[in-house]
Amino acid sequence: MTNQMNATAEDRTDRETARKPRKRKIVSLDRRKARSGWLFVLPFVIGFVIIYLPMVFDSLKFSFSELKFIAGGGGYSTKFVGFANYRSALLVDPEFAQTLIKGLKQLAFDIPAIIIFSLFMAIMLNQKMAGRGLFRAIFFIPVILSTGIMESIAAADILSEYMEDSSGIDTGAGTSAANQLVSSMDLQKLFENMKVGEGIVEYVTVAINNIYGIVNRSGVQMLIFLAALQSISPAIYESCKIDGATAWETFWKVTFPMITPMILVNGVYTIIDSFTTKNNSVMAYISKKYSESNGMVLSAAMSWIYFLIVIIIVAVIAGILSAFTFYQRKSE
Repeated sequence: MTNQMNATAEDRTDRETARKPRKRKIVSLDRRKARSGWLFVLPFVIGFVIIYLPMVFDSLKFSFSELKFIAGGGGYSTKFVGFANYRSALLVDPEFAQTLIKGLKQLAFDIPAIIIFSLFMAIMLNQKMAGRGLFRAIFFIPVILSTGIMESIAAADILSEYMEDSSGIDTGAGTSAANQLVSSMDLQKLFENMKVGEGIVEYVTVAINNIYGIVNRSGVQMLIFLAALQSISPAIYESCKIDGATAWETFWKVTFPMITPMILVNGVYTIIDSFTTKNNSVMAYISKKYSESNGMVLSAAMSWIYFLIVIIIVAVIAGILSAFTFYQRKSE
């Protein structure tokens, strides 16, 4: 009797379980977005693991080795020498350290100039005006041109060499109009009543004379800033107008804090772009060393020194900018 009652209870439980609908596992929107993101970067990850990672490992191995080619066999052998190649790159080579310092100084100049110019142009192009789309395309054209023959021409500095030639445009004083648009004396006369220091005058002078390079490398940053500006809700600006805030106050209190995440992104992007461009003096010097006899191991050590410096600079810049970055959190 007891067994019969237990069997009946079990049958009733099974029937109730069968009647209950199974709960479907609902994937949240954030998880679906994360999966989509991994799906998009999967080709890069596969290519990096299969193609680039072995090359990176070989480069690191060569930087700590001495390379000897086998006569007649067409192969080579490596011998571990520790940090000898790194000491040779920093202490023995007379030009690498100077070229490295020069490249870092150029980087310190390029980052603020490119970010300030791209932010200024993004704010201008975000205004309501006729032909706004055309102006945006015009400022992005240098980015497209710089991927081909124009980048090679700029790297070789062919145009400047032609204009510096005696048959080209010459001022008669030995300086070319292609090299220098304004001088420090011109800007000192302009800023003489503004109590501006000589350092700022010199910085502005170099920026104006290098305006082609700045415009040529500001297209991507400008688009990123433009997307950030358009993501700000118009209701925020309407409330600022109702409260009587001026355009200057609205920019520093609303616009600038809300685009600080994109300033961080553009800062990191500009650093990496500056280190990988063709007219980078350090990369050109490393390539030159690689083409020399038995320069493979020395150039590998120089590349890793340069890479570590880049990583440190990116980490420092990202840490500094992250402290002032404003992230708008969604209310739960």
